[in-house]
Amino acid sequence: LVEVNAFAVAALCARSRRPATALAPLAAVVVAEALRAHPPAEHTAYLGSALTVVHLTCAALWAGGLLHVLRTLRRWRTTAPGAGAALLGLYARVAAVLLAAITATGVCSTLRRMPVSTVLDQLVTTAYGRTLLAKVILVAVVSVFALAARGRLRHRGLGAAYVPARAEVAALGAVVAVSAVLTALPLPIRWS
Repeated sequence: LVEVNAFAVAALCARSRRPATALAPLAAVVVAEALRAHPPAEHTAYLGSALTVVHLTCAALWAGGLLHVLRTLRRWRTTAPGAGAALLGLYARVAAVLLAAITATGVCSTLRRMPVSTVLDQLVTTAYGRTLLAKVILVAVVSVFALAARGRLRHRGLGAAYVPARAEVAALGAVVAVSAVLTALPLPIRWS
């Protein structure tokens, strides 16, 4: 209920004269999801919640930042292509740090739920594991699109980078969809 209400407030804030006020309710969504995903009865629930807060925040910044950059590039395509290329280059550096944080928190979260000795087995034998594997593959695809966009930006200019960057946004949407499915699945069995 907190998440639904916070999304509604964020939507109202985004349409107001001060759209930056939407950050507070969106932060509430992230914290509420982290607490929902790690109930107090869970072993090391606070650690799990902290990992989820960092993971979700970085993921939102990566996907939302790229979408914003692409919208800005569309407006600047003819008026300020040099500034657009610089913006995409700056975003690429930030996105690399965000990807590293997402990867680190994702690995730590996985190892909290699946002991190292059982990860490979559970990735193919449980619904949670197969969905997690699909998410990892999609993130790898997103990373390939990101590298292609950055390579094209460096060697062929802004126009060539736009197409793989748009594909990156679409693939990030698929990652979000798979992540939503992942949160609805029962947690894997903690085998000893």
